[in-house]
Amino acid sequence: MNPMLILAIYLGFFLLNFLLDWFLNILNINFALKKRESAPLGIEVHETAYARGVKYTLRKARFGLVQLVTERVLVLIILFTGAAGALDALVNSMGLGSYWQGLVFLTLVSVLLWVVALPSSLYLQFVIEEEFGFNTTSLRTFFGDIAKRAPITLLVLATLLGGFYVVLKLAGAWWWIWAWAFWMLFHLLMAVLFPVLIAPLFNKFTALPEGALRKRLSTLTDRCKFPNRGIFVIDGSRRSKHSNAYFTGIGKVRRIVIFDTLIDSLQENEIEAVLAHEIGHWKFGHIRKRFAIVALSSLILFAIIGFMLGWESLFLAFGFNSPSLHALLFCLTFYSGPISSLFSPVFNIWLRKHEYQADQFAAKQMGDARPLREALLKLGENNLSNFRPHPAYSFWRYSHPALPERLAALEAKT
Repeated sequence: MNPMLILAIYLGFFLLNFLLDWFLNILNINFALKKRESAPLGIEVHETAYARGVKYTLRKARFGLVQLVTERVLVLIILFTGAAGALDALVNSMGLGSYWQGLVFLTLVSVLLWVVALPSSLYLQFVIEEEFGFNTTSLRTFFGDIAKRAPITLLVLATLLGGFYVVLKLAGAWWWIWAWAFWMLFHLLMAVLFPVLIAPLFNKFTALPEGALRKRLSTLTDRCKFPNRGIFVIDGSRRSKHSNAYFTGIGKVRRIVIFDTLIDSLQENEIEAVLAHEIGHWKFGHIRKRFAIVALSSLILFAIIGFMLGWESLFLAFGFNSPSLHALLFCLTFYSGPISSLFSPVFNIWLRKHEYQADQFAAKQMGDARPLREALLKLGENNLSNFRPHPAYSFWRYSHPALPERLAALEAKT
């Protein structure tokens, strides 16, 4: 296929994706403006919290439009100037081997893209989040986190790329299957190491103190036969007033993690209901199912990589002089958004179904839907959630059901 035809097809998807994103954002903004006077039926939310939630939604959505345009312009600039290919040629002139050329190229690209994205990150954190009272991050912490992430990211990139190049050299035509196997093993290894080695570099994790709450939550995990290495409180308030709870890790290193902000804002039975919801994901096998989908989709992706690596016209279309694994990885990461986003609604439908199941499990464990319902309402108020997103926007973008839909489903089972 001619490189110009490949480029034209890509630009068609690019334009379609841009128009769809712009349309959905405008639709959601106009819907929020139209419905900002009152919360939807069935939601007992304070008028002040609802009004602030609408303002927060509009503030982020309008800034999102600016980000949408700047990100798309950046893609077009890099695409039409051949900047990525020129940088690759510059690195190639250093006379490095394939692996080191790839590592240097991808590292430089990551740094340059981070620099470009930095103003948006700072504005979001220190202007918008600050304006609505969520930001508790200092500039020192912000850049300290970046300094910690940089060597970790470099180590991960070096390990992955090194593994891929070794497999590419030794495994022959079917190298991509072995590369996929390496990727999955690495994925599992990170799931084990992240909660015990990486996450503590950024946050302080302390065991939930003895008391009524710990007894209540431990009784819940015992009743559900949920294996874990303990219940930990994370100092989320050090960076933000947003709250959350989750479990992380696999097997014997699985941990239950609760934000300190969640403990401060919810009653004990409401925290129990939130944890019961998270356990519901485990009980229904959602984590295993999602891992299976990741495994299958990544296998397909690696098969595509195996095919594309010898497709010279593809590399020429995106500004590279010759095929290489690192150039292909860059293209798949940087340019694939317009195509991959077409699959997001299908995946989100599936994820929303999981949320409904976990909600029903929590209601059953509590013997009443009201604790979870109250918890969701408080979290919605405290986080200034969009209580009334446009249906088309939530259908396309949301991995969780919109709050009115979740509450209605819980109400129907009460």
